[in-house]
Amino acid sequence: MNASTHKPMKNWVLGLTGGIGCGKSAVSAMFEKLAITVVDADIIARQVVKPHSPGLAAIREHFGAPVLNPDGSLNRAQLREIIFADTAQKNWLNNLLHPLIREKTLTDLHSANSAYVVLVAPLLFENALEQYCARTLVIDVPVEIQLKRTIARDNINEQQALSIITAQMSREDKLNRADDVIDNNRALYLVEPDIVQLHQNYLQQAAKFNS
Repeated sequence: MNASTHKPMKNWVLGLTGGIGCGKSAVSAMFEKLAITVVDADIIARQVVKPHSPGLAAIREHFGAPVLNPDGSLNRAQLREIIFADTAQKNWLNNLLHPLIREKTLTDLHSANSAYVVLVAPLLFENALEQYCARTLVIDVPVEIQLKRTIARDNINEQQALSIITAQMSREDKLNRADDVIDNNRALYLVEPDIVQLHQNYLQQAAKFNS
């Protein structure tokens, strides 16, 4: 992937993605162990709606008090129920949050001080975030493994897990768009050497970018 032409990146960025239950967090932790800064779009998505944030204030004004917990934090279950039942409300929320998330993501990517920086984003391709990346890495497992892991982790039923998976870009499309792929359907101690090898390649590419 070519870096964005509209906003040149100060740092060499690796875009890391994969479907739900693929193990993106476990792999990104390996990069952190290698002293590489990780910017996680899911964490940023929570930060932009934390108590007293402009994002949460806008959500409260639009949806009303029921979307807040007694402590003033976002009632995610209530909000999810609303937006799953109403596409217009889902679109309103996306139009509010996506620019906030993108702005914070770009700020964090620019301010990273490691040899390169990893952007972890489940919707890397769907939200065109790969335009900010020099290279992309897809963490891959078969759909049946995604289902099994998601059901166990999120305590949901198979139909709920399947609806989340089918709402995301297909496994095949992600693999076709990836520069690099890691098979994560195995023990993590077998994955780690492959990550270290990729890391060495990325260090070389980042060094050329920064020279």
